[in-house]
Amino acid sequence: MRGAKEAPAMSSHDRGALASTSIARHLARGAIGFGLIGLGLALTPSAGPVALLLAPPGMVALRGCPTCWIAGLIQTISASRLQRTCGETGCTLRRATTATATADPSHPRSTLAAPQSP
Repeated sequence: MRGAKEAPAMSSHDRGALASTSIARHLARGAIGFGLIGLGLALTPSAGPVALLLAPPGMVALRGCPTCWIAGLIQTISASRLQRTCGETGCTLRRATTATATADPSHPRSTLAAPQSP
């Protein structure tokens, strides 16, 4: 009988398939996607069915349907607030600590960034 292997811990930056790297980027994608879909629907009476060709690029910007965009927004928000760790007994989900949530040295609020002189 083989011994149980410990699963590797997931990184604090592990994001879902629909999540973006930041909330601002996700909201910008939503504005572009919903804007293109709305514009396509609004222009249909004057431009005809050709205006509906704006809908597919809108769906690409949303990474699928509007429900997929909302799911991605939830994943983006939770990725910065929650941390998953896996061990022998299974995986746990807990609130991310400040150090792990902002461990990116390029981020302006990073706890690992060098202090700036006055």
